[in-house]
Amino acid sequence: MLDLRRRQFITLLGGAAAWPLAARAQQGERIRRIGVLLPGAPDDAEAQSWVGAFLQGLAQSGWITGRNIRIETRWTKFDPEETRKYAAELVALAPDVILATGNSTVGPLLRLTRTVPIVFPLATDPVASGLVESLARPGGNATGFMSFEVGVSAKWLELLKEIAPGVKRAAVLRTLSTAVGPGQFGAIQAVAPSLGVELRPIDTHDAEQIERAVVAFASEPNSGLIAATGGGVLNHRELIVALAARHRLPAIYAYREHVMSGGLMSYGLDNLDQYRRAAGYVDRILRGGETD
Repeated sequence: MLDLRRRQFITLLGGAAAWPLAARAQQGERIRRIGVLLPGAPDDAEAQSWVGAFLQGLAQSGWITGRNIRIETRWTKFDPEETRKYAAELVALAPDVILATGNSTVGPLLRLTRTVPIVFPLATDPVASGLVESLARPGGNATGFMSFEVGVSAKWLELLKEIAPGVKRAAVLRTLSTAVGPGQFGAIQAVAPSLGVELRPIDTHDAEQIERAVVAFASEPNSGLIAATGGGVLNHRELIVALAARHRLPAIYAYREHVMSGGLMSYGLDNLDQYRRAAGYVDRILRGGETD
């Protein structure tokens, strides 16, 4: 198994000067409340390791659960309805700050509050997704780390051709409901002719849809698979990895989690490092500082 990480595309977003952080200045050792909204499931060991890295980062800055912070965690299981419900629950608690992972969780939170600071350890193209106004001046109450730059998508196909030169057709598993889905596919499509590869987009809305599409695609020779970013790709990673193995499809994944589930190769970021960095932003907010 090969896990290729690309930290240089992790972009720190600042510009939170407009936040009402002065009112949140530290007052002795009162208990601070941190909301955490995660798109996965609580029994997901990999996602739990991300939370562990976040808590470790907080502890290094002196924030200890039960002593001076209280963590309110909600897991959405990639369900849009659950996401909206839990986002409303966390905002109603009036936390000092909310940690929210991914575009699918930050978006609903921003529709509910423009005052509670939101830190995202992972977000794909936050400008295109409407999470921030610009990279130079995000504005509003959300800030964090850009996990992916759309142009990098082309590298997936290039690497797939390196490990499997005979690939002439590639299925691209993507989440159409995200703002960056079309952009990712477009970047891959731009280099496909020069590499002699025909692309087949496959949406990842539900398991049955994925299985039917991959089985039909794999019936033809010289085929490969690219699993792009998105909640559907993550949520169904065990199925996607199993299908690639069953049909002997050389595959590359955007997430390390697929490799941990038995996938061949990933090309993306280090999520643990993202969560540790996010803890630094949360620390500065809790202490009444700015993050620009």
